[in-house]
Amino acid sequence: DKNYNNPQTGIMADQIIIFTSRIAQKGYPDKLRSVVYYSKELKTTFSFLTNNLDITAEEVATLYKYRWNIEIFFKWIKQHLRIKEFYGTSENAVKIQIFSAIITYCLVTIMKHELKIKVSTYEILRILSLSLFERMPIENLFNNNDTQINYQNDTQLCLIFFSGH
Repeated sequence: DKNYNNPQTGIMADQIIIFTSRIAQKGYPDKLRSVVYYSKELKTTFSFLTNNLDITAEEVATLYKYRWNIEIFFKWIKQHLRIKEFYGTSENAVKIQIFSAIITYCLVTIMKHELKIKVSTYEILRILSLSLFERMPIENLFNNNDTQINYQNDTQLCLIFFSGH
């Protein structure tokens, strides 16, 4: 067992543990590893529990950080690309919808970076969805102040569209 506080790596503890209660041992009788990590960026302490005893404590913290980034990515897709229901029921249909959402996210992120667009990714998606049938270069949608003002109140635009006018 290693108990240490390493400000360079953020590892505060690295221990091998075994559950002592009978119920917990019945659920998982093998050794586990407890890694405590302090993130300077977030100013937060994290405790990780893993059954991987072969990698370093730093690798455990890094893998959990990567996993968390993936969780955040899918949360963003769910919130912003609005996958609230799947249109198909087959495995292939669900995969296509998820891949389409991921591709959309990646393309919009690349576009934001390449065109140096200042608005949020969500705002870019909103403007693009409102201007699908307009014949205007993409750069103009985000560089022209008049265009951005026109899309400020998309709720009103939607109401007009659905009211039959």
